[in-house]
Amino acid sequence: MSISEIRDAMQEAIVARGCFIVDIKISKDNEIVLTIESETGTVTLDDCVALSGIFEERFDRDTEDYELTVTSAGLDQPFMVLKQYKKAVGTMVETLLKGGRKIVAMLTDADENGITLRYTVRESVDGKKKKENVEHTDTFPYSEINAIRPYIEF
Repeated sequence: MSISEIRDAMQEAIVARGCFIVDIKISKDNEIVLTIESETGTVTLDDCVALSGIFEERFDRDTEDYELTVTSAGLDQPFMVLKQYKKAVGTMVETLLKGGRKIVAMLTDADENGITLRYTVRESVDGKKKKENVEHTDTFPYSEINAIRPYIEF
């Protein structure tokens, strides 16, 4: 069983539940982790259970022994596919750039080339003694980004 076989067999059922595939991992021991995300809201336990059942209907355990986990993309996990970025437009994200710089910002756009962030930084302004908040809107190509995840504020 390969990732493309799983993707092909499960794509229609996943879309029918209002979700999309984020990742599929298969270990050497045939432990399969199918990670999904909802197109609009959140993935429910019912989504995971239903998709697990459909998977087991399509892949016979007697033919190929496997262990299956169907899970949602966690809030603490970095985005992996463009649909996650697009879904997060208009929300706060934590971005770790290559070189170690971290930016907490509003994700204002995402496409195949990169992302656009709007954020505020305290910096020196000409003619002023005190630092002031200055708003920036910058676009970053994916090649400059190590990870982006939802920003969770407690």
